[in-house]
Amino acid sequence: MADSGNGSDGTFASAFAPFLTSDIGVMILLAIPLLHLVSKWEVRHSISLLLEFATTKVPTIDVKMTQAESDDDGVASKPDPTKKGELRDPDRKGMVQCYDPSTLQRLGEVPAMTKDDVDALCAKAAKAQKSWSKTTYAQRRLVLRTIQKYIVNHVEDICRVCTRDSGKPKVDALLGEVMTTCEKIRTINANGEDWLQRQYRPTGPMMMHKRAYVEYIPFGVLGVIAPWNYPFHNMLNHIISGLFSGNAVVSKASEHTSWSSDYFGRIVRAALVECGHDPDVVQTVTGFGEAGAALVNSSFVDKIIFTGSPGVGRLVMEGAAKNLKPVILELGGKDPMVFCDDVKIKDVVPWAMRGCFQNCGQNCCGVERLFVYESIVTEFIDTILPRVKELRQGIPLKTCGSDGDVDCGAMVMDSQMDHIQELVDDAVAKGAVLHCGGKRNEKLQGQFYIPTLLSGVTADMRISTEEVFGPIMCIVTVPNDDDKKCVELINSCSFGLGSSVYSASQKRGMAIGSQIRSGMFTVNDFGVNYLIQSLPFGGVGESGFDRFAGPEGLRACCLERSIVEDRIPGVRTTIPPPIDYPIDITKGLPFGDSLINLFYNESLLGKVMAIFGLIKNS
Repeated sequence: MADSGNGSDGTFASAFAPFLTSDIGVMILLAIPLLHLVSKWEVRHSISLLLEFATTKVPTIDVKMTQAESDDDGVASKPDPTKKGELRDPDRKGMVQCYDPSTLQRLGEVPAMTKDDVDALCAKAAKAQKSWSKTTYAQRRLVLRTIQKYIVNHVEDICRVCTRDSGKPKVDALLGEVMTTCEKIRTINANGEDWLQRQYRPTGPMMMHKRAYVEYIPFGVLGVIAPWNYPFHNMLNHIISGLFSGNAVVSKASEHTSWSSDYFGRIVRAALVECGHDPDVVQTVTGFGEAGAALVNSSFVDKIIFTGSPGVGRLVMEGAAKNLKPVILELGGKDPMVFCDDVKIKDVVPWAMRGCFQNCGQNCCGVERLFVYESIVTEFIDTILPRVKELRQGIPLKTCGSDGDVDCGAMVMDSQMDHIQELVDDAVAKGAVLHCGGKRNEKLQGQFYIPTLLSGVTADMRISTEEVFGPIMCIVTVPNDDDKKCVELINSCSFGLGSSVYSASQKRGMAIGSQIRSGMFTVNDFGVNYLIQSLPFGGVGESGFDRFAGPEGLRACCLERSIVEDRIPGVRTTIPPPIDYPIDITKGLPFGDSLINLFYNESLLGKVMAIFGLIKNS
């Protein structure tokens, strides 16, 4: 019998050996010891989500589009080079004029809202939020899934509208606008409910009869002031987290990219209506500084989220301070990218190109400073210079005679190019080498600045410390391939948003990165922090404070409330007679002293003596 049993066991093991040694089998075996770490709630939640996604039909919405929104060549107006950056028309007071920065075609106009206009929208949002805050997480997920379904089925339409309003190539719109928004929705739908669950906290021995936790409840109305560099994502980003956390969201679109906000707002409102909710829970504000100030000061707005320049960020903070209104400030940066002497140049050049020139450099976490180690800097420049010169610049849509086949698009703000020119001229005057570019693209009538390569950039140049926000690659040589000196050069700047270090040794890269003062860091990669939406996004210093994205960002949309309740029914806190009013002058202090010693004296004898003291003074 024993032999038969052993033979049976051997047969069983032999039969399953191929599976157990397969990749899947090994993964399962490795996972089994970890299962006890997964809470029952997480298991139930995961199963519930799976069933919800498998059984709930996602509505399809139809959003009507204008000719200019649906066709690359759909704008009827002719290019007008005399209108560069002119958002105000004396004959059209109360309106914001909208132009395509690459073609200078007039796209239309949107209202320049007044304080009363903004307040009226905020009041509508506050009213709608009352019912929205009572929705379930499943209902909120369905709205976001409806938006996501529309995005996935209209990728090119959304990219086209982004391109038309901000001048970026469609691929830049796909990567920076559509992909990031889809990942935000996926992450929030998968994890948001978990992140907003009650967070139970230890009570300590004195309060062991209590249960303590933090709960996250909606603020009410979030006021968002969005920048112009990514009009779709910057608008949807906070709508996604705001709606999921039970808030209403009022977004102020930049006056430079207000035209597209109407289409993007129609998508969200259509999803809300289709799912049976009041679309007033999301509102869009257009206009100039007056409209932004009105949003900050509105009594209906409970929190402000601002993305933009440090100068305007300070004004927002000053305005919010009058009403003690909380703010989140994301104020840009001068992100460093480091290439140590042990990298393979051919492998890192594509990352330098992407980091500096994506979205024509109009990227808050774009690379503004390239720190290249001295022993490889000459080879690096020789390798990358032809790549920079080969960048194709022009109108990114198939319109006005362009085939749309470009790498680098237009600048959203014409005045930004004047600022860039000042920085480049200052650097050259102080000894930087201008290898290519360094001026407006006069061959094109739109708002274009030629992709530029500067080397020999030093700390005394303005371009080392001031945000460029344009297609400029600035190379700083790290003397003697010194890691310590590299860190000193990086941290001499007051911005601190993102950073990245490339090295053949990840250990070395991490060691350098650990000394960089920034809100985010990546080793041997660039930009992936933002595609991991479970991570918080934000910086330090001139880059602002607080976070969006991740559990920290979602919880930042909520009021944190500390809750204490009885753990055991009928067992409650009582006030001992010696310290109850009127206090027993003889026993009160000794009783309190004994109580403190009982819980906090680390000596066993001290605790025993404390018990006798409590008995004596009771």
